[in-house]
Amino acid sequence: MARLKTLGSRIKECAGSRVKVVTPGSWRSGMTSSQRGYNYRWQRAREQYLRDHPLCVFCAKTGRTTAANVVDHIVAHRGDKDLFWNQDNWQSLCKLCHDSVKQAEEAAGLGG
Repeated sequence: MARLKTLGSRIKECAGSRVKVVTPGSWRSGMTSSQRGYNYRWQRAREQYLRDHPLCVFCAKTGRTTAANVVDHIVAHRGDKDLFWNQDNWQSLCKLCHDSVKQAEEAAGLGG
């Protein structure tokens, strides 16, 4: 059976048995989620934002009422700490909308 060679440049081995997926040229290459800002401070801010904004904004636009469980950055912050912490750039989404509708918008260049 032939060896898979196409993912070779996208996978980097880490200490232990963990594997990091690296997107070449990405601002977050080689960084942990904590190093990107998603640390305890973020978890507390996220929880408070979801308490204050409990419904998915994408579902609300289509007349559905769905509990949100993701705080999404409307405009991708790409490491910009000011944009990361700007709550005017946050929106509450359900996981389904975050993982489908929002990702499709970003892939089409429509994010933000």
